Amino acid sequence: MRTTHAGTSAATAPTGPDGGDHAVHPPPAVPVSSGARTRSQHQRRKRIVQAAAALASRGGVEAMQMRTVAERAGVALGTLYRYFPSKMDLVVAVVGEEIDLLESSIERRPPSAASPAGRAVDVLMRATRGLMREPELADALIRSLIMAEVDTPFGDRMAGLLLRVAGDGLTAQSASEVQFALAGSLASVWVHELLEMLRGRRTYEQIQRRIEIAAERLLADFEV
Repeated sequence: MRTTHAGTSAATAPTGPDGGDHAVHPPPAVPVSSGARTRSQHQRRKRIVQAAAALASRGGVEAMQMRTVAERAGVALGTLYRYFPSKMDLVVAVVGEEIDLLESSIERRPPSAASPAGRAVDVLMRATRGLMREPELADALIRSLIMAEVDTPFGDRMAGLLLRVAGDGLTAQSASEVQFALAGSLASVWVHELLEMLRGRRTYEQIQRRIEIAAERLLADFEV
């Protein structure tokens, strides 16, 4: 076995091309790039959010116990809390993931309706269909957001999405205060109608008709 003590004999010491002794240096450590670290963190965060969504889809938000989420995601409880300090932060992240999926769907297949109201209805009914594939998850998320005591980006993100499709590229920054408020109001109508359907008080067709009426009234000034 090679040692690094000063008493190592010349016979066992490594020699260079000139026959002289050379110290043995370990190979330099390969640094972990910030890009690789960021990807790893992103993947870990995604696993946590997916684990939380899977639990909520079977037992509502009550099933999203932080320890259970950590075990299902394969991370330490402390790691989970570094990403999400509270259950509400986790709920917001799950909702954000759903909106990300909706935005991806819109990018792949933009609404084709000629009117701003028609494009907005297309987006909201697409979101409805997506959420209703997991009704327990949808119910848990919507109720939690309504009752949340913390500021959540859900309403603003949906309003921004409606602005973009109804206003032909409008953003929260370029839209007027009135336009942003109207888009937000339409998003609120959708949330209310979705809850009514989850409670069994509305059919899909009734929700679509009510949203069409609201969109035609609220987005009338978006016509160019």
